[in-house]
Amino acid sequence: MTKIGFARVLTEVFAPGVLVAVLLIVVGGWWGVGAAAFTAGIPMAYVFRGVRRGRLTDHHIPEREHRRGPLLFGLASVAVGTTTLVLLGAPWQLLALLAAGATGLVVFALVTAQWKMSIHAGVAAGTVAVLVAVYGPVALVAAPLVPLIGWSRLVLKAHTFAQVVAGTTVGAVIAATVFPALR
Repeated sequence: MTKIGFARVLTEVFAPGVLVAVLLIVVGGWWGVGAAAFTAGIPMAYVFRGVRRGRLTDHHIPEREHRRGPLLFGLASVAVGTTTLVLLGAPWQLLALLAAGATGLVVFALVTAQWKMSIHAGVAAGTVAVLVAVYGPVALVAAPLVPLIGWSRLVLKAHTFAQVVAGTTVGAVIAATVFPALR
């Protein structure tokens, strides 16, 4: 497999929606399945519909100016899902994770108005931070995935080094502060 081929595989396998869905299920069990529908499934369906209709060029939304709408739609979907899960009595730890994710969506949507941070890197770093908060230092075994995912975004020329570093930092800081504070 070529370097670019491997980078594409990493970008797809560890895409933000995939990582978010898996993390919600790992942290929330069966409750996480419902949370994953609202935080990954519905927003990704919106994005794929945008690609099919020609409003978006790719499901990774490479154009910064096209990202704001899907991010705001995702935030609305997370809000509806979180409200539903609160009303149904979902575990507090899952709700804390959803709050951290919503915080990340707000920050990335605000920054995207001016600059394109790597959401792939942000979600990867945030995933590791949450896993460490839940499972302790043993979860650091997942840490090498963060630079590997960042590398894939660079190889594919989807981001600059600064955009990958910024995304990684923002994702890690939000997950390492908001999630533990609320759980």
